[in-house]
Amino acid sequence: MTTYSLYTELEEQDIVKSNFPPLNLPIGQETIYDFLMEVVNQRSVEDVLQEFKRLFFGFSESGSFKTMPVIRRILLANNEQEFHNTIKRCCYIVVNNWASKRKYDTIQELINLLANYEIFFQKTSYKSLHIYKQWLGNFINSDDYQELKLFATRHDSHSKVHWANRYAAYLLVAQSLNADNPKEQQEAASKLSKQIKDKFKFDLAIYIARSQSAASSNTRYKNPSILGEDVLRLIKLIIVKKGLFSYENIANIFIKQTHNQTFKDFKKSIRKYLFFSVDNLDLVKILNQYLKENLSAWKPEYDEEILDKNLFLRSCNRLIDCLTTENGREPSRLFVLLLSHGHPLTLVIILLKIILICPNSRNHLEIRIAHLIRYYEKFPEGECKSVINFIEIFNITFAIYAENIEYNLIKVNEDGSNYDSESYIDAYHVFSQIKENVLK
Repeated sequence: MTTYSLYTELEEQDIVKSNFPPLNLPIGQETIYDFLMEVVNQRSVEDVLQEFKRLFFGFSESGSFKTMPVIRRILLANNEQEFHNTIKRCCYIVVNNWASKRKYDTIQELINLLANYEIFFQKTSYKSLHIYKQWLGNFINSDDYQELKLFATRHDSHSKVHWANRYAAYLLVAQSLNADNPKEQQEAASKLSKQIKDKFKFDLAIYIARSQSAASSNTRYKNPSILGEDVLRLIKLIIVKKGLFSYENIANIFIKQTHNQTFKDFKKSIRKYLFFSVDNLDLVKILNQYLKENLSAWKPEYDEEILDKNLFLRSCNRLIDCLTTENGREPSRLFVLLLSHGHPLTLVIILLKIILICPNSRNHLEIRIAHLIRYYEKFPEGECKSVINFIEIFNITFAIYAENIEYNLIKVNEDGSNYDSESYIDAYHVFSQIKENVLK
């Protein structure tokens, strides 16, 4: 960026007055934030948008509050990063309020206002405002602006949006847990992510119930996944293991058996646990060898110590990394291997097993899913079918194992009594029971 003194040019346009005191940046920013919080809580959507426009685009207007001089002096400070931080937090003060009221259409209006920023600079001839225009353009082209747009996306798997936006819940989790984001963004992202997940769980339960009823309309209740009618067979395969050998019971047994184990013994035990009941022996051999080498070389200095909660959590997070992405930028070798050989369900079940023994790893897992989405989103949907299939199976599996919805298989056809026959799974219907209001 070309650098020269902005002071003279700002004076020429009467943006900066000579009697302005030196800017205390944090205090100036808090003045803006407090003003916007007051406006968004007390005034109409139209008024909020008008004040936002005056604040960031209305250098020829006085505005209704003493925030304009603050923005002018931030420009005078020639600190683009602080401007970026300021406009970002201002956006999320508005978005957090509107998202809590589910006013997603109005969020789109804010995004449109930002996207059309250039129209406010068509008649200016001042170099200083050209710099400001460039700052705005840099913000619009940033990852932060792309994250902002998630709050206005219609989270419908059948919408004509980029395929990655269908999985916005995971991208929002990553936003909510990023300590570098303003608190308003973290709060808004956390709330919206939960709303999207809960809606998916509810829609899936309703779809399953209605799709198996001859009296229901097939067009009234849409499948929230993109797997078509195959979703019912998939769900049956996921929940077929109930009773003594359910995934939950095996997880509880594992936790008890590994109590007071050394870290070295735990590394062996968890591999046995993860691959228990995986039928493909060749696949198990490959996975087991890779994880054995990876875990053996990881923190050997703790091998003779008794496993504690911290080491347990870090171990589970380490396994998640091995199975998804180890650096947060590209998929791991095991992830590519499992998907390229057509084993997305196996991968999802192994990840489920990790979360069943360590629920505190759930956030880490969903952040890794977000990293995978960000990696693959630059590719066309047609080239990402295996990844999309994995995420769909992941969504469904974790919806089935949600704490507020219970799924069961009920046998409705006595002819399908042969466990080994292909018709075995078709002899059952899936029944879901919502234990509480997931959309409250």
